[in-house]
Amino acid sequence: MTLQHAYVLMGILLAWTAWRAARSSPAPARSASVWFWSFMSVAFLFGDRLPAPALGAGVVGMGVVAGLGGMRPTIAASDDEAARRASAAALGDRLFGPALLIPLLTVAALFALRPVRIGGTPLLEPKNASLLSLVVACASAWVVALAVTKDRARASIDDGARLLDTIGWAAVLPLMLATLGGVFAAAGVGDALSAVIRATLPTDHRAVVACAYAIGMSLFSALLGNAFAAFPVMTAAIGFPLLVQQYHGNPAAVGALGMLSGYTGTLLTPMAANFNLVPAALLELRDPYGVIKAQVPTSLALLATNLVLINVLPFR
Repeated sequence: MTLQHAYVLMGILLAWTAWRAARSSPAPARSASVWFWSFMSVAFLFGDRLPAPALGAGVVGMGVVAGLGGMRPTIAASDDEAARRASAAALGDRLFGPALLIPLLTVAALFALRPVRIGGTPLLEPKNASLLSLVVACASAWVVALAVTKDRARASIDDGARLLDTIGWAAVLPLMLATLGGVFAAAGVGDALSAVIRATLPTDHRAVVACAYAIGMSLFSALLGNAFAAFPVMTAAIGFPLLVQQYHGNPAAVGALGMLSGYTGTLLTPMAANFNLVPAALLELRDPYGVIKAQVPTSLALLATNLVLINVLPFR
């Protein structure tokens, strides 16, 4: 099982979203959404076979469409509001079960499936074992959700397409920001930032460096809206040259705690629109920043905890 299999699954869902959008609204309202989701589907399904300039032009086109406000929800719900509310009331807290299973199943799948070999070939592609375990966990949670709700698989796929269409361009924001982080790293932003840090901070004190890495990940993630965008820059600037090479920290622990510190910044920023602003809109909250305000205590407590852990765990 390779990451390409996961891309195929996503490509099929995106193609279905484009098909539903094409059938669910008048032509003027649907054209931008149909093009957007169709291109995303093609990129996931055939991106490794297409020339890079074509993919780049398509990504620029997506940005233009989103920036001009062309993306609007086009797919109607498969049932009425009363029926959805009645179903939710009947199921109660059991609705959260499948979602809560995903992290548990991801860890279980990683430990259970990573050692498995078939004819000498690993079941999971070694370099992407964690991501593939997440795919397995999501698929398993989907099966559990069908069992809990006793709904048809087709209905869940239709509603998945509707939710994706409702979120719109913000659904692909993490992908774009992660790519931006790679661009920053390739452009040498990390090296430039490292030079600034060495000139301004007492890097001969390990605790100062470790705290600078964790806090920097949080702040840079808040600025860019995504920890994946901040990670290559901050790790190239501080994590690898200072914490790993200079102070001989465990690379896995440094990277994991750095990424977790970045997530604390994601909780605090409207730049993470898909994570913080879209849910507020979907839930029709009066305060568009209500989600962010509710997450502030968790973010600050987690960052404070990480400041302690990153000074201890990588150097044991």
